[in-house]
Amino acid sequence: MTRSPVRRLVFSLLRRVLYLWVRSETINQSAFTLKLDRSKPVFYVLPRASLSDLAVLDTECSKAGLPRPVAEVAVGNHLEPAAFFFLAPAADWFGRRSRPTPPAPLVRLVGALEQNAVDNAQIVPVSVFWGQSPDRETSPWKLLFADSWAVTGRLRKLLSILILGRKTRVQFSTPIQLDELVALNKGHERTLRMVHRMLRVHFRQQKTSVIGPDLSHRRNLVKGLVHAPAVREAIRDEAEREKISLEKAEAKALRYGNEIASDYAYTAVRFLEVVLSWFWNKIYDGIRVNHLEPLQEAVRGHEVVYVPCHRSHIDYLLLSYLLFRNGLTPPHIAAGINLNMPVVGGLLRRGGAFFMRRSFKGNPLYTAVFNEYLHTLFTRGFPVEYFVEGGRSRTGRMLQPKTGMLALTLRSYLRSSRLPVLFVPVYIGYERVLEGRTYLGELRGAAKKKESILDIFKVIGALKQRFGQVWVNFGEPLKLGEFLEQEQPGWRQQSYAADARPAWLNDTTNRLAERIAQRLNEAAAINPVNLVALAMLSTNRQALDERSLSRVLDLYQTLLRAVPYSPHTTLPDGDGQALIAYVKALGLIAEQKDALGNIFYLDEQNAVLMTYYRNNVMHILALPALLASLFQSSARISREQILRFTEALYPYLRAELFIRWEVEELPEVIDRWLAAFVEQGLLRIDGDSYVRPAPSSRQFVLLTLLARVIVQTLQRFYMAISLLLNSGQYSLSAEELENLSTVMAQRLSILHGLNAPEFFDKTLFRHFIATLQAEGVVHRDEAGKLGYHAMLGELAEGAAKRVLPAEVRLSIRQVALERHDEPAAPAS
Repeated sequence: MTRSPVRRLVFSLLRRVLYLWVRSETINQSAFTLKLDRSKPVFYVLPRASLSDLAVLDTECSKAGLPRPVAEVAVGNHLEPAAFFFLAPAADWFGRRSRPTPPAPLVRLVGALEQNAVDNAQIVPVSVFWGQSPDRETSPWKLLFADSWAVTGRLRKLLSILILGRKTRVQFSTPIQLDELVALNKGHERTLRMVHRMLRVHFRQQKTSVIGPDLSHRRNLVKGLVHAPAVREAIRDEAEREKISLEKAEAKALRYGNEIASDYAYTAVRFLEVVLSWFWNKIYDGIRVNHLEPLQEAVRGHEVVYVPCHRSHIDYLLLSYLLFRNGLTPPHIAAGINLNMPVVGGLLRRGGAFFMRRSFKGNPLYTAVFNEYLHTLFTRGFPVEYFVEGGRSRTGRMLQPKTGMLALTLRSYLRSSRLPVLFVPVYIGYERVLEGRTYLGELRGAAKKKESILDIFKVIGALKQRFGQVWVNFGEPLKLGEFLEQEQPGWRQQSYAADARPAWLNDTTNRLAERIAQRLNEAAAINPVNLVALAMLSTNRQALDERSLSRVLDLYQTLLRAVPYSPHTTLPDGDGQALIAYVKALGLIAEQKDALGNIFYLDEQNAVLMTYYRNNVMHILALPALLASLFQSSARISREQILRFTEALYPYLRAELFIRWEVEELPEVIDRWLAAFVEQGLLRIDGDSYVRPAPSSRQFVLLTLLARVIVQTLQRFYMAISLLLNSGQYSLSAEELENLSTVMAQRLSILHGLNAPEFFDKTLFRHFIATLQAEGVVHRDEAGKLGYHAMLGELAEGAAKRVLPAEVRLSIRQVALERHDEPAAPAS
């Protein structure tokens, strides 16, 4: 404020306009009882430059009979144009601020006291708060714009005034006697810094008492990242490599830090809690949570890393919401940089998201900053969340883990293991996933869309659909220290630098990823949609009469209760009839009625979509389905034969579906399943052999439907091996075999009318070929061509005769032979 009459007039008009809407009050009575010496200069200090805050302060001073901040005040022989100053400069429209320095009025005041131009000056700190305290606010929109620790710009301040202006609170603090500080004789510069620091600390403490502590770490961490030795070295290398100054390289590192770091804000978390509480009740029929109580005990004293499966964009929000509602600290979440969109990205960042680029390749400075940021989160005990699958699963299967974040976690732990690391697998199962329509297009072969969290808002418009419930199961935690003791005994006796990459790191990280994926699958929540999808997709025409469908569902539940997959796996309530009624109400199965009863079927769209929900839990029934498939071509099999064929095929099923049991555990597990089959009449014992029911019996039909759960997976295995055998030793590379297998699968899916897009998923063939190599069945020569065990053909045909129908085997062999006459183009 200056002596200019125009500016005073403008300020007066601004205050009048502001108070057409704003209503303010003083939140304590100290303003009315301040022991001010009116004969000495009185100055008010506000924490940040804001004309709206100043207008509110001026109004409250007028109401309380205090000296007005916009009035002139004499300091000795000098006349100050106004009795206020701002401690920090104003932010721009987007929240960016320049470096804070002691305000000019404060400099002049200290100078006047040091020159004895005035005996004393009194500084009154004043804070203005827009809106209620965030822990008491219940309106989501008001929460979003309530005062927080985040740096905000003028646009957000304007919105805060419009939304929160009618609950504006002012707090006056005890005056600071400036003469007492000058009397310490610390010199002009040191006195200024001391007063400036004292006011900053005061405002910070006062804000903490009103809106809660600063839980964000951006301002505390980002600047510290560039001083870490590994980052300093990367900055020097960047300057030398790019021929730039150290200052420019350091500025680039700071930009990377700001791009990455979250800006955790309590108000954002409360906003999300209020909005999501509405969301789960409006869109979904609520959330079913299992095994949370043991987790609340297990996390104490640990650095917690949540590793959920990734099925939907709302996975980010769901887990943080549940943890917050149950008294656990919401994690800092690794999110793809593509989600850092306007508005949404800021909200996610304040909710705890930190953003990472898809690739660090070719940017060692970014790599160093990101590694140091993650290490700082771990060492300071912040819980962290990331998805080991990388992206969302479009097919419903557990994707092959991406080991990048796990490797960074391992290296950070080796560097400093002050807190034991606890991996917490979290299985999230949807009865109807929000992005189902998007996935449907991709399942039908459409190009994968670029990920965008805005897809959620497109779906929310279709509120006529029912989405059912969300199931969240917390799995068995995995202690990193114990895992390393098993994998690398003596690892604690070694020392590790910040950039340490011990020779065993890659293999150990891969085994850690596999173990986490298995524990995620152990925690599977089997819901009604999963079971109906398993049953319906096992039929030739995706249709069953009501009684038969009910029997299949009852059988699956009975078997899974007799031989539980794991203590963390859960099953739905209700019998087969209840499950059918529930899935029908979700609109996922159609019904046709006639005089003989009801028939349920899948239309074309739902037939494709239901493969997604089947794949969520296919690993649960993979082993019993494999056992059932052995009896499709053989009426009688000895236990020894069952064990031999199962042990031959199991490693490939386990690698693809992340099944929990080790090969050494198979005999005991197989015996339990065979006993359950006998109890349900699916098999009977005759001496040392198991005998299937008569092909015309109801039990044989049930056994056949169970076998078909896994038949397409076995077909893919047989296709790849047939192509390899038909080509001959050292004729195909792994990539060529993968491409040919994909083309053959696409062809067979058309010829046989298979409505299962993952049947020709290229990545599944790639992983199967890799498993063949890992098992020693297939090997590469120096040129990268694949050779195979001499007995592979005999073993493959022997197993295929047991588990695949003759017409399927014949069709696969014919296509494999035909490729020499009409070479298939490589899959794109």
